[in-house]
Amino acid sequence: MEPNFTKLAGVLTAFSTNLQKGERVLIDAFDIPEAMVVALVRAARDRGAIPFVNIQRARVSRELVNDIDADQFETQATWELARMQKMDAYIAVRGSDNIFEMSDVDPVKVSRVMRAMKEVLDYRVNKTKWVILRWPTPAMAQQAMMSTESFEDFFFRVCTQDYARMTEGMQALEDLMSQTDRVELKGPKTDLRFSIKGIGAVACGGKHNIPDGEVFSCPVRDSVEGEITYNAPTIYQGVSFDNIHLKFEKGKIVHAESSNTKRLNEILNSDEGARFIGEFAIGFNPHVLEPMRDILFDEKIAGSFHFTPGQAYEEADNGNRSQVHWDMVQIQRPEYGGGEVWFDGELIRKDGLFVKESLKKLNPDYLLGGE
Repeated sequence: MEPNFTKLAGVLTAFSTNLQKGERVLIDAFDIPEAMVVALVRAARDRGAIPFVNIQRARVSRELVNDIDADQFETQATWELARMQKMDAYIAVRGSDNIFEMSDVDPVKVSRVMRAMKEVLDYRVNKTKWVILRWPTPAMAQQAMMSTESFEDFFFRVCTQDYARMTEGMQALEDLMSQTDRVELKGPKTDLRFSIKGIGAVACGGKHNIPDGEVFSCPVRDSVEGEITYNAPTIYQGVSFDNIHLKFEKGKIVHAESSNTKRLNEILNSDEGARFIGEFAIGFNPHVLEPMRDILFDEKIAGSFHFTPGQAYEEADNGNRSQVHWDMVQIQRPEYGGGEVWFDGELIRKDGLFVKESLKKLNPDYLLGGE
């Protein structure tokens, strides 16, 4: 067995989901090597857990959605929910040979599938121990503009890093955000103001996503005012977007434009909640520095934050509900134009580095082994 596979499977079953004897875990494998699935099965059994496996293929999924039958995915959601309700944990490893596989599927059909499967997603997120990660493929290496070998080295380094080293700084940021009322985000074509009072905050250090490294909260639903320009490219529903610019009034996105303004607004019109924000998070993974159009990596970029239209998480909830949850990222390091994060009138982070003493352990020099 490939040593990297075994090590990663150990992180996912021991650290991320902390599987216990007798717990049932669903391993959801999307276009990944069989050897990695086997490694996960073995790692789960080593901890006394009971593994179940679901194999998925992107081209098959596209074919099912592309000529969807009435009520087909509503029927599928029924048995998938029943299965999920039998699980204590969920591990999804998602590969992709073509990140644009769904780009030519009718967006109305995609939205229909997402609505049908929403109850399954909500149960998995709120009722199981879960972790999701991408799988390194040549397609991902191309996104990152790296050789396949170099990207694989990067992937396994970041996915098996010592996430425990983040704990002290993350807890300090979580505590601070939980006590904060007014937030201001400033940068190029960005001047946002909102409240997170009473919402709470959640530190994420390898328990739900790999790679990880963020603390998230959520704006009071109608409190967002101002504008933001996202400088990280993004892919949503198989479509690529660059330079997304949003304007807010009383919490609602009242103007949206990008490299694909028409499709952007179609997504934001999916339902009422899609034009309100469901998450505000600060990212600080020291290994993840450049955007690669993969949100599980991009939302953790050191010196970034994401500000997410759509569904709020129950752990930090403003009540917003939507089939959309679209993490859009702004990087505030100097090479991306800089920027500032202010909490209740105090400067917290400038140009991607934390300046508040209690948070400096989240800066890259510390997380990479310095002091």
